[in-house]
Amino acid sequence: MTNAAKKPACAERVYHITKADLPLSCPSNKMEIWDAHPKVYLPIEETGEEACPYCGAKYILDKSS
Repeated sequence: MTNAAKKPACAERVYHITKADLPLSCPSNKMEIWDAHPKVYLPIEETGEEACPYCGAKYILDKSS
């Protein structure tokens, strides 16, 4: 994936992810990170939902995937 195809970091308030997106980090590898906060890994496998301590983005794991 080229940088031109990446989404802006932390632009949404809620992200729905699948098991293919694990391990989960914010910002993710699908986002531009040059202007984002430091990358933090979130243990969503345990809870099914996590919020980023930096930007507050909420991540929800789709358990059916």
